[in-house]
Amino acid sequence: MALGFPNESRHYDEAMHAVRFWGHDGAMEASFFVGEEALTKLQPGMPTDETGLLGAFDAHRDVIYRTAIKVYGRGRRGAYDLLPADF
Repeated sequence: MALGFPNESRHYDEAMHAVRFWGHDGAMEASFFVGEEALTKLQPGMPTDETGLLGAFDAHRDVIYRTAIKVYGRGRRGAYDLLPADF
């Protein structure tokens, strides 16, 4: 089964200063984090507060999902960080 994102929810993780979202591969759930540096690469000049990070995530959701699929394919773990170099 392939990784998909049937639930479009996302959450600002204050401790990591990142947006967390979830993907599903069959019954398996995987957590993904995309941080400020990666989001700034996608949207230079964005505000780096919660609203700015969530807005950048929403504006670039398609490329973030494609990147998450690529990172997920490198090896299965419980959680994945999407780094600036991944984009």
